[in-house]
Amino acid sequence: MSKLRIDIWSDIACPWCFVGKRRLEAALEQLPEREQVAITWHAFELDPNAPRERDPRVSYAERLSQKYGMPLAQAQARIASLAQTAQAEGLDFDFESIRPGNTFDAHRLLHLAEKLGMQDAVKERFLLGYMSEGEAIGAPRTLQRLATEAGLRAERVSDVLNSDEYADEVRDDEALARELGINGVPFFVFDERLAVSGAQPAEVLLGALRKAFADRSEASAPFAEGAVCGPEGC
Repeated sequence: MSKLRIDIWSDIACPWCFVGKRRLEAALEQLPEREQVAITWHAFELDPNAPRERDPRVSYAERLSQKYGMPLAQAQARIASLAQTAQAEGLDFDFESIRPGNTFDAHRLLHLAEKLGMQDAVKERFLLGYMSEGEAIGAPRTLQRLATEAGLRAERVSDVLNSDEYADEVRDDEALARELGINGVPFFVFDERLAVSGAQPAEVLLGALRKAFADRSEASAPFAEGAVCGPEGC
């Protein structure tokens, strides 16, 4: 029997996507069939019009407050709550140092990594760099370094960054997301028929995995919905 496929739409600039990744990993640790699972990460841009780098003088909380018209104290409270949730999953989010930017090139490099069987390692490095280390995720120089640290050859990374290679693949991911009605991430699809929206607890993801393995021959309705990041915020 072929491996059970998990297709995941997510963005680097998405705190809930990193939380969702950790929760999926926790679910897989409890799954006897975990070696029979194949994961593919798909592109989703929360802000396709973002510049490569945003003004670092504007804090994450200030940007959130301005974008959604909420008091700064409310934005700070929301960020603190998310950081606490991430900490429970073993993640240390540094919202004071986050440097937002356009993630299109990062997604192109993730497609390169997929071809080389290194996608998860590169995804992990990008998420960690952005959410915890204050890396400017839209800057080519940063992507070059992070992708190389994750194991990709420097020359190949440079080739992609200096061209439009894998741009069509990123757009195809985004077009498929629209067809599927995905408007927030993370979004998990198990074996092309069972969907979980949002960073659900590990127990929910484990339940979806077990259901997918137990009933691979039958179509299933969406399984559950949870916390996501979307164009309107996290």
